[in-house]
Amino acid sequence: MRTLILGGDGFIGWPTALELSAAGHDVVIVDNLSRRRIDTELGVGSLTPIRPIEERIAAWREVTGREIRFAPCDVAQDFDRLVDILLREEPDAVVHLAEQRAAPYSMKSAATKRYTVDNNVNATHNLLAAIVESGVDPHVVHMGTMGVYGYGTAGVALPEGYLTVTTEGATGEPVSQEILYPTSPGSVYHMTKSLDQLLFAFYNRVDRLRITDLHQGIVWGTQTSETRRDDRLVNRFDYDGDYGTVLNRFLVEGVVGHPLTVNGTGGQTRAFIHIQNSVQCIRLAVEHPVAAGERVRIMNQMTETHRVRDLAAVVARITGATIQNVDNPRTEAAENELLVTNDHLLELGLEPIRLADGLLEEVTEIVRRNADRVDVSKIPSTSLWRRPSRLSAESVPR
Repeated sequence: MRTLILGGDGFIGWPTALELSAAGHDVVIVDNLSRRRIDTELGVGSLTPIRPIEERIAAWREVTGREIRFAPCDVAQDFDRLVDILLREEPDAVVHLAEQRAAPYSMKSAATKRYTVDNNVNATHNLLAAIVESGVDPHVVHMGTMGVYGYGTAGVALPEGYLTVTTEGATGEPVSQEILYPTSPGSVYHMTKSLDQLLFAFYNRVDRLRITDLHQGIVWGTQTSETRRDDRLVNRFDYDGDYGTVLNRFLVEGVVGHPLTVNGTGGQTRAFIHIQNSVQCIRLAVEHPVAAGERVRIMNQMTETHRVRDLAAVVARITGATIQNVDNPRTEAAENELLVTNDHLLELGLEPIRLADGLLEEVTEIVRRNADRVDVSKIPSTSLWRRPSRLSAESVPR
């Protein structure tokens, strides 16, 4: 299958490109390399040294004999270029990862909030409108987030995207229907993914676009079976307060002797998935497309749930680090339960990798090898969800 990977140079996109190429797909990466520019903006890079995109692709060709092509394009801004790519390539599938992916970055300032909305919503809508404009019929596989559900304690297992509700009909009889599970985004980033859902539902209903939306948990780890094949293929490893996911960040803190910084009580329960499983799920979705006329398929992409404080305890045992509870910069429940169903991907063949499977030690070794690249000043999260008012109590008119 010919597959376009929008955002194919990123943390999920690059190993996905290799996974699909290794499986025999004809892969084209479409990217504007914005994640590399954000590194420069934030003054912090990946813990693992990332080669230029051209060198990455050349290394893959040298190691495997397989070709991955690169088509530069800002999906959120250059609609005509995107249409041209679709017409030229006529893809069977489009994997949509061309969105700013970090909740803390999306809450950092008014500028990053606006950028996240402009980039993410425009990228999604441009893709859908471009597919209609071009007349091609690819299966769209989108990387969503478990965060669209919110993190309150529902008391029941979260379904895969849809909820059956029963209301009273006009004559008093019960009427049942399925609706999208009500969203409760916890950041501007999560809000854009909630808006994506509405765009998908509209274009699926009106233009019959074929779409799979993967609601993914927090990704841990950095390497996959393909990125391990050569140092030039290594994947990103973000550890900073804006882009570093919680488990990877704990491992870096532990190795360099920094206390494990736990937000609030650490009672937040979250869904997790290893990067190898993440790319496996995307491949399974690509290789099992939805049929014409089928509603948007939503699949929960996760393998296990953990409380943040429990993860900190595991990392503390591995590294000997201390644990430090800090003020939570986020507006969120201090404690929550989380039950999730993920039957669809298990039925397609997902083979879950869990924290207990020993890969934490592999990740820890990667951190040790690159510990000299850690900038400890970039570890704390400085993005605040709730900012103090510029008006003091004394200045408020009475």
